[in-house]
Amino acid sequence: MPRYTDAIARYMDSRAGHDLMTHNRFFSTDHRALLNELATIDNLLIIQDLDGVCMGLVRDPLTRRLERRYLEAAGRLNDHFHVLTNGEHIGARGVNAIVERSLGSADEARRYGLYLPGLAAGGVQWQDRYGGVEHPGVSEAELDFLREVPRLGAEFLRGCLAAAPFELPFDERERLIASAVLDNPASPTLNLNGCYQRLADRPADWRTLQRRVAAFMDGVIKDAEARGLEGAFFMHYAPNAGRDAAGHERLRDGDEHQAGTTDFQLMLSGAVKEAGVLALLNRHIHARSGRYPLGEAFNARQAPRDLAGLVALVRQHIDPADMPTLIGVGDTVTSLQEEGEWHRGGSDRGFLTLVQQLGRAFERDNRVLFVDSSAGEVRRPGVDAALLARFADGADIDPWPGVAGITDPDDELTLDVMFPDGYTQYVDFFCALAARASGKEPQ
Repeated sequence: MPRYTDAIARYMDSRAGHDLMTHNRFFSTDHRALLNELATIDNLLIIQDLDGVCMGLVRDPLTRRLERRYLEAAGRLNDHFHVLTNGEHIGARGVNAIVERSLGSADEARRYGLYLPGLAAGGVQWQDRYGGVEHPGVSEAELDFLREVPRLGAEFLRGCLAAAPFELPFDERERLIASAVLDNPASPTLNLNGCYQRLADRPADWRTLQRRVAAFMDGVIKDAEARGLEGAFFMHYAPNAGRDAAGHERLRDGDEHQAGTTDFQLMLSGAVKEAGVLALLNRHIHARSGRYPLGEAFNARQAPRDLAGLVALVRQHIDPADMPTLIGVGDTVTSLQEEGEWHRGGSDRGFLTLVQQLGRAFERDNRVLFVDSSAGEVRRPGVDAALLARFADGADIDPWPGVAGITDPDDELTLDVMFPDGYTQYVDFFCALAARASGKEPQ
């Protein structure tokens, strides 16, 4: 059993009333113990983010790479594994293109079912293992509008980057725009990682660009409303500083040390990862039992917009006997204190918190896994692996400086298991789990 240091006691005092089931294992790096535990669970569902988790974070999404062994491991896990991403499966910058490059052909991916199954575009783009894609709950009028956004985004950036205070040369502007405009069919995005690298030594100008892009995207939403698509879309900032009183995501300012918000993503209303968890649960239970507990036509856009409502809907419709043990895996969780107030955000926070809450509601030992993606090309807070290792060994120290910018002592979300060495460490674990589960590795 782990030793209970004063740091743990202080943490547990701060968590009074949360009724954590796994309180003695937070910030664990004992991957072997986790592997042994998960390999024995029959009804297991891993819900995993992609960028920064199974592949490195890069400035240009077109340079992303997936390891073949990871794709084959995902195939062996079959219905025990689904992805949940704000990126997309399809399109020039979709994950399917990365899968096909990694395997050498699309034919092999289709023949052996090596596409990554699950939900993309925040939960409104479903794909099976063989590359069959659909957009449940999305209208043609919405998709038609979204197709226009990449062109509008490129035109906006072309004028913006030419004007003061940026005044970038033509060739440089065009290069940055080519990497920034993501023509995702269901979630067009302006990814400004390259622009931040160019302006990192001009933090005031970088913040100006952040605000101008946010204003442009707000204008796109107003244009949609004028065309009769009121309430159809919302703005997703990644990373973000949590939500304001109206429920809108807060822009996270950058500086010379951290980029802050780099992705400005137009999302379909209801396309949030926590709603996607319910859609994945519905499909998982159908695959095992033949029944859709939430209805055959259920999709993420029909789900409640708050965590309490999501948990209540699951408790109302899903039999505890059918409920799997859930493993949530992500890398984008933020916690920033400003003027004494914690602003907590990150595109993985909502779904990881829901995984944790469903564990309590159904008395399942659900786990939240955090992959440190700070070693990639995109600047973001990382964990202090040495400090957390000392804490895990029983040192009477506070672990919170080791996760600064990610979580804090008052955070509702608990990060159970850490992968401080990043996506390669997680891929090693994932492949070992798939081998164990498929019987190809001895106990």
